[in-house]
Amino acid sequence: MARAAARPIWHERSVAPSDWELVQRARTGDHDAFRELVERYQRKIAALALGMLRSREDALDIVQETFTKAYQSLDRFKGDAAFYTWVYRIAYNLCVDHQRRAAKGPQIGLDAEEDAPSARADGPHPDEPFARARDAEIARRVRAAIQDLTPDHRAVILLRELEGLSYAEISQVLECPKGTVMSRLHYARRQLQRRLRELL
Repeated sequence: MARAAARPIWHERSVAPSDWELVQRARTGDHDAFRELVERYQRKIAALALGMLRSREDALDIVQETFTKAYQSLDRFKGDAAFYTWVYRIAYNLCVDHQRRAAKGPQIGLDAEEDAPSARADGPHPDEPFARARDAEIARRVRAAIQDLTPDHRAVILLRELEGLSYAEISQVLECPKGTVMSRLHYARRQLQRRLRELL
């Protein structure tokens, strides 16, 4: 008697819900759905806020305020733009408002040591302290150069170079024409290159 051919076993893969599906569920009071949206984008929002404000405490406040405002405004999200660009826009506007309210004074930057690689377990190479010091100095100057840009130019650099958004997406976040995004990015890059030329 011939043996029946073995039937392939297909394993169903769970497909993560889209942002729009999570938004729809969150609108009905599904807190887990909104929590998933927060988990997807909170690190990116924190990176943007930290780049704009250079204060961890302020950046964390912006993250919390961003998602609080997003949750309260879910009914006004029409879906004509991606959810993440909508959230980026909220965060950007909050950062700008924060900077306008903040009193002028010295800003607290990140410690240079946080950007330096950790020492190896077998002990540092004789040249490593110098390399680490140089890397830390470059990182410090890059942060300072970005901070010296205007908020609009700083935002376009962070969104393009750090977050990898397209020109069209940045245009939606900043609510300005694509051509303006490109010109701001060109200007910001030239300013950074001029400031950092001696280190490159």
